[in-house]
Amino acid sequence: MTDGSNVYARVTALHRIARTLEHMTLSAEAEYVLRTIEERGIRFVRLWFTDVLGFLKAFTITSQELEGALTEGMGFDGSSIDGFARIQESDMVALPDPSTFQVIPWRTEQPVARMFCDILEPDGTPFAGDPRGALKRQLARAADKGFTFYVGPELEFFYFKSLDDPTFLDQGGYFDETPLDVATDYRKRTVQYLESMGIPVEYVHHEVAPSQHEIDLRYTDALTMADQVMTYRLTVKEVAHEFGIYATFMPKPVAGVNGSGMHTHQSLFEGDRNAFFDATDEYHLSKTAKAYIAGLLRHAPEITLLTNQWVNSYKRLVPGFEAPVYVCWARRNRSALVRVPMYKPGKEGATRIEYRSPDPACNPYLAFSAMLAAGLAGLEGEYDLAPEASNNIYEMTEHEREVAGIRSLPEDLVEAIHLAEGSDVLREALGDHVLEFLLRNKREEWDAYKSHVTPYEIERYLPIL
Repeated sequence: MTDGSNVYARVTALHRIARTLEHMTLSAEAEYVLRTIEERGIRFVRLWFTDVLGFLKAFTITSQELEGALTEGMGFDGSSIDGFARIQESDMVALPDPSTFQVIPWRTEQPVARMFCDILEPDGTPFAGDPRGALKRQLARAADKGFTFYVGPELEFFYFKSLDDPTFLDQGGYFDETPLDVATDYRKRTVQYLESMGIPVEYVHHEVAPSQHEIDLRYTDALTMADQVMTYRLTVKEVAHEFGIYATFMPKPVAGVNGSGMHTHQSLFEGDRNAFFDATDEYHLSKTAKAYIAGLLRHAPEITLLTNQWVNSYKRLVPGFEAPVYVCWARRNRSALVRVPMYKPGKEGATRIEYRSPDPACNPYLAFSAMLAAGLAGLEGEYDLAPEASNNIYEMTEHEREVAGIRSLPEDLVEAIHLAEGSDVLREALGDHVLEFLLRNKREEWDAYKSHVTPYEIERYLPIL
């Protein structure tokens, strides 16, 4: 063998050893992903992440690049992603989370998989503008106190004939079945796709408004659920596209009917024990649960920018359409912001609270972060819980609500912005990077909205002024 051949052999052996060592650093989940990719002949993998406004972003890599992506991440230009980086600091790294690996079920020419990513700086440190990272920081804060945060959102949406023709497909109502509910097949296929991606579904039904629907996901930890919400929204839209219709999560697309909400059930667990349950309490609520509710109520107005982040969100938060407006809690009273579902004997693990103001167009990572941060503030500050609101708050006078200490949520986006600006709870939940970008973006949205002349103004004022 020549000297050149010897050198080649040694270099090849060293490369083989290096690849083996690198391969050994992969987790069992990563190994499973690589094995599945090979066994199923998957050629492309989509790497998903979310910008600050909650829009799903993605780029695609080939299967040959996946092993390197799992160990080192994939670099990309973050300067064009809302809330990420400026031109002079644009380099970002997307590190796939192998636990989120799933094959995409809707029609493609060949199998395609996806994974959610954590966004890192080039030096490997977590990027401060990553919404998924913001939620992970809050979950770590809860974990330091011994808690795991579980959520179960109820996402509502509308089907329309098309984007250009937003007319109802039916005149059905709550729980209506065929023939009024023509969307049964759309919902069925959506559920099939979700379950094929490992996302369990609890309830599927027609909602109150015409052509409005709801598919409820089974509760799970908040990070998994935020990933599932992003997948859910895309799946609903993909199925609508397959059937030649249009689906929207816009909070209030049609005046005069109920808007779409995302009532969010939530609880804290200590290991396998529900920290919200107390068998000796008249409401079966522990001190932890009461302080958590008190935190949500005290900080609700300032976190509303996260749970209801668009100008249109506040067209839904008005009296008369089942959306909460007033800051209070109750058990049976669905006009309250926080509802405590009634306790069922033997179902201690199901003890939870339902936060009713969020809408399905929010960024779930940031909304869950904000709600958890408000609840933890109640625990840390040992907030006292106000008495239950047993009356219909909508029928109370403004003076009666004032005497009862019942405040209101922001009436519009600009009020929500002002409340969020001075919120220490939000700054803790999101970090300076995310909060400052969000405030800047929302001010721009409000400025554009307030200068826009609407059809309402033309119709109302042009004939008389």
